[in-house]
Amino acid sequence: MKRLHWTALCALLLLMSVFVASAQDESLTVWGSESSTPVLEELALQFEEEFGIPVIVHEVPFLDIRDQFKTAAPAGEGPDIFIGAHDWLGDLAANGLLAELDLADVEADFLPSALAAFVYEGAQYGLPTAAENVAFIRNLDLVPENPATWEEVRAISEELVAAGDSMYGWIIQDTDPYHSFSLLTAYGGYVFSVSEAGYDPADVGIDSEGAIAGAAFMESFVADGLMPTGVDYDVMHTLFETGDAAMIITGPWAIPRIEESGVNFAVGGLPAGPGGAAKPFLGVVGFMVNAFSENKILAEAFLLDFIATEEVMASLYSADPRPPSHIGLRESLDDEIMAGFVAAGTEGLAMPAIPEMGSVWAAWANAMTLVRTGELSAEEAFSNAGEQIRALIEGSE
Repeated sequence: MKRLHWTALCALLLLMSVFVASAQDESLTVWGSESSTPVLEELALQFEEEFGIPVIVHEVPFLDIRDQFKTAAPAGEGPDIFIGAHDWLGDLAANGLLAELDLADVEADFLPSALAAFVYEGAQYGLPTAAENVAFIRNLDLVPENPATWEEVRAISEELVAAGDSMYGWIIQDTDPYHSFSLLTAYGGYVFSVSEAGYDPADVGIDSEGAIAGAAFMESFVADGLMPTGVDYDVMHTLFETGDAAMIITGPWAIPRIEESGVNFAVGGLPAGPGGAAKPFLGVVGFMVNAFSENKILAEAFLLDFIATEEVMASLYSADPRPPSHIGLRESLDDEIMAGFVAAGTEGLAMPAIPEMGSVWAAWANAMTLVRTGELSAEEAFSNAGEQIRALIEGSE
């Protein structure tokens, strides 16, 4: 049964048919990416057949969508709807290019953290389709059961190294804050505090007690010879693929490489810590509406009454498998690998889309490097990083 949006929509279309002769005003234009365009074209035909409203789909390379939209939208040449990443909000919404959406009728069907990813200054600007995150990957021949806590990870690592079964237990890249964020949160750390209005850049948590404790846990791995330095993405995967490391943290993008290596592996949830469940960053993709569109009501109805259904979400997932943001679809997955990523991302937090996040990455990565090389303690490195981040944010205001 269709929701009440279509009652209003029918009235709108009736008025449009009286006052507007052009059929183009009764159509929608959607920009899709390389991976989403084929399925969007199929869905467009389905929508037109069901509702009699044409949907024109244009393919734009994903990395080009934001810049092209910024130029086209104000000139009245942009799409009504486009697919994009949640971390574009700090740029697009702040410049008045996105229309607010009322998702009250469907919000119960979606992962709250995925919905929150498209909130900017308290307003909802997108309908999420997928919420990607890292998970805990382990060599099943070395670690049969997924460790529940970071203390278990430490104990398993010590046992493997002492027995000579593996050079290392758990390893992670030296200077990649994105992958290590879940460890900090498991100890109670954070980047910015979160409220209903979104992230608060006035409350920086890189040097919080929990973040320092998480960094100190990683520091102890290196100090005790349980983890090497000089680990980048390729080194991490090579050590894992050769059995010289038993556990890593990575995302869905790495699965084809791991499968090709022949390692007997499994994907599971991220270990918890004294601060509770680990919370990885979520990279959320979804649909947004052009603020300059003359068909904003029609665009919102298209998203809420058609795209937001589990059937359509399943079609989008099949075309580009990523952890879905639709709760019913997430719960119905029978793919063990994808289910592992879903489990790891249940408590996830959308990567901050606010402009102030640009002041965080370099200082955070530098702190990780100083800790991993032993040049500074976790407390010294992360305290300095917190001061640097606050100074950068204040200087940009």
